[in-house]
Amino acid sequence: MSNIIRFIKELPSVTNAKEYGVYPLSVNHFGHLHVFMIHEGDQDFLIATGIGSSQFEGELFQEGEFSYVKAPLIHHNANTLRDLFPFTKPIPVLNKLRSFGLGDRLGIATEGHIRVFKEYDAYPIFAQQSIRELALTNRTYKDVLDAASFSVFRDGYKDGFGADGDHLKKASEVEMALNLGFSMITLDCSEFIRNDVTDMTKDQVNHACKLDDEIKNRYLKHDFEVEGMKISFDEEELKRNVLVYGKAIDFAVQIYQDYFADDKTDANFEISIDETATPTTPTQHYFVANELTRRGVKLDTMAPRFCGEFQKGVDYIGDIKQFEVELKIHAAIARHYGYKLSIHSGSDKFSIFQLVGKYTRGHFHVKTAGTNWLEAMRAVAATDPKLYREIHKYALSMFEEAKKFYHVTTDLTKIANVDTLTDDELVDLFKQNDARQLIHITYGFILNAKNQDDSFRFKTKLYDLWREKREVYADMLYQHIGRHLELLYSGFEK
Repeated sequence: MSNIIRFIKELPSVTNAKEYGVYPLSVNHFGHLHVFMIHEGDQDFLIATGIGSSQFEGELFQEGEFSYVKAPLIHHNANTLRDLFPFTKPIPVLNKLRSFGLGDRLGIATEGHIRVFKEYDAYPIFAQQSIRELALTNRTYKDVLDAASFSVFRDGYKDGFGADGDHLKKASEVEMALNLGFSMITLDCSEFIRNDVTDMTKDQVNHACKLDDEIKNRYLKHDFEVEGMKISFDEEELKRNVLVYGKAIDFAVQIYQDYFADDKTDANFEISIDETATPTTPTQHYFVANELTRRGVKLDTMAPRFCGEFQKGVDYIGDIKQFEVELKIHAAIARHYGYKLSIHSGSDKFSIFQLVGKYTRGHFHVKTAGTNWLEAMRAVAATDPKLYREIHKYALSMFEEAKKFYHVTTDLTKIANVDTLTDDELVDLFKQNDARQLIHITYGFILNAKNQDDSFRFKTKLYDLWREKREVYADMLYQHIGRHLELLYSGFEK
């Protein structure tokens, strides 16, 4: 008699689940249907037994009066899980007080993330990827969503999570993500924002933009007060705002009307104006928010570009006092218009998290992504130094190519030669900003590197190692992402 049949005979008891290779927290029931997940060698499978098990695609096994379907972790079976067990389906979470985006480029980080969010009341977005990240990792939105659903099922997480179609720039991308069941869209308006206006002279601005009386009356006749703070416009500034953001506002309005207005979906709508050459001033933020609201757009969050630099995988770079002054106004504007302030590229911005918690009054959305990948590579350095050295050297060779996709100020000369470091010292590279950014932005090249026989040079070895050392990676994420939340929560009263 197989272990699976022995376990089925003991249901609903799960006391001996681990002895049979069953994840104990994965055991769920729907009427007379029992579904759970097992680990077998280097793979996981769903097991479905009882009335309704034929809904799952897989191999049918029969032993006497007992039968079950052994179902691989494929898209069809993820959809079936989401239909049967609603906790595996993403929900809108931006209407909650606190939310936190967790870009998992590998599809294996949710186990560690779950451990963190069992201790905080912020709602996690376990499935969050941009089109750029998908292209660099050769994944799809189906892969991203399914990985999250399988993980919450395996680990019994039933408190709700979101799925973010991140930094989408086209209507077709928005439609695709919504049709797949993503519960949040981040609309990236960067292609409609004019970065050249900053360098235009006053005469050039006057020539390029003619204001009608309606907009003049709306902005130039009086000041605006937000929580005791005064916001005002002069004519030149107003014209520059129209030139910089006018087409972006039109684009956002059109997407909202086509996909969100009139209860077309219950998904959340975020607008990103952070991918710009210059910071978003509080006056610009107010202008964009006011115009969107005036035209009927209901935002759940907006991400301005803050002063200073939010580079990937490292702490905030800039004047923290200036950031604090402007953050206070940005947060007030968001409250005034009824949405949450969104902090993008939030990975490892430890020096400002307490301020974010304070001035948003604990009402925030923070996005991380690359730091989860960095923790995965830190786990490699800690457990297979030889493999890490090889990957590190390859990353150095691909760095200039990778810089085409990300803005960083990395100085490779500041990174120690890995051949001069002991195995124990390799892990310390992840405390050094230049080394962190080297590994951060080369992830796509590392995962897609091929040998002469077209096999993956690193990817297969990496996933085998991460599965073997899954506890190491999960614990690293628990500690590292937990530090993000701890600092954010320290800024406000619960």
